[in-house]
Amino acid sequence: MNNEFYQRGLEKAKQKDYAGAIEEFSHALQLIPYSAQAYIQRGLAYYDSGAIHQAVSDYTQALNYYPDSVEASYCRALARVALKNLPGALEDVDRAIRLNPYHAAAYNLRGIVRRKQGDIQDAIASFKKAAELYLAQQDKENCRLCLSKIKQLQPPEKPEVPQQTFTSAPIVSTNAYFTQLLEKAEKGDTREAIADLNWVLQADPQDAQAYCCRGVVRCKMGNYQEAIADFNQALLLNFKDAVVYRNRGKARCLLGDNQGAIADFNQALQIQPEDALVYVARGNAYRAAGDYLGAIADYTQALQINADDAQAYYNRGIAYTFLEEMQNAIADYQRAASIYCEKEDWENYHQVLNSLQKIQKHSPESKQQKYNLLHQRLLRLVGGYWEIAQRLIEQQQDYHPGMSQEWYLQKVIDDLERDRGR
Repeated sequence: MNNEFYQRGLEKAKQKDYAGAIEEFSHALQLIPYSAQAYIQRGLAYYDSGAIHQAVSDYTQALNYYPDSVEASYCRALARVALKNLPGALEDVDRAIRLNPYHAAAYNLRGIVRRKQGDIQDAIASFKKAAELYLAQQDKENCRLCLSKIKQLQPPEKPEVPQQTFTSAPIVSTNAYFTQLLEKAEKGDTREAIADLNWVLQADPQDAQAYCCRGVVRCKMGNYQEAIADFNQALLLNFKDAVVYRNRGKARCLLGDNQGAIADFNQALQIQPEDALVYVARGNAYRAAGDYLGAIADYTQALQINADDAQAYYNRGIAYTFLEEMQNAIADYQRAASIYCEKEDWENYHQVLNSLQKIQKHSPESKQQKYNLLHQRLLRLVGGYWEIAQRLIEQQQDYHPGMSQEWYLQKVIDDLERDRGR
């Protein structure tokens, strides 16, 4: 618009001379009374000067002349929010979005309106859409602001509650926003959760919590190497939380890196020494590495922290079967089954019952495994001091030369148990 009054009005508005701007726009409208743009600009000047009702009147006049004006619809919505006319504001902002589906500020304003109306989930959806559009427009600052609003709207973080499963420890987030994404992943929407986390990291590549969260989701998807990469990045960004070490340890264990997993679980326990879940996870790593005594010690420690941890009982029972201590294994299986029954966790309950039925049929699968079992049993009998066991073995080798190593181990075990009246 080349009207001289209109141009002077724009200049005065830039200088924050709103009274002068209103006067100039009024002169422009006397010359061109059907100028929607002049009404919009005068409305903005009224709004900035605090005359909200006059601003709404001008935006309405602009829409009368130009009903498809995105700017007039958005500006009137903004003014109506200031006047607490939330239904009118929602109607205007929805019109602006229909006219321009890529209007990031309109989605942001819609989120504000819906939050004020108490529809939190709809508000979150609007802020998320605004964040996506801001990100596409490379407006990372406004994108971060939208993410911050989303986080503020999430419910308070729930305390970690141990979950009794055989496959993994429960996932724990570091703040409420990521809690929602992780719950989404738990329900099976892992691809959507990953997509959400990807655009969070596009907005802020230094968000260590987002890397941790994405690592947990990738671990759930079975992408253990990618998960480890995310946990590594979280640690590089100095997010040294127990949840990072615990979940990276889980991923390393599932990849067969038992010693690396144990190192991670050690780190997690330094941060959270009373975390029963980490003791169970480290016990699983010890068991996978063939250290059944270490595994039993960790499961026992977990049970000292949480006496009703069915997972710890079940896994300790497995470790006892490897040591051929079947009575202890049966006792642990029965205790696990009772807890699962009380919780009405029928899937795990039946799995424990199946293990109980098979326990009498358990046998070592290889010569090496038989040797490992005998080695562990003898180590327990001598209190963990292998030097004592070695001397006893050497004595048997002197008395009975030419026998197999397994024979010597069994002989020493039999003699010690007989002497102790077992």
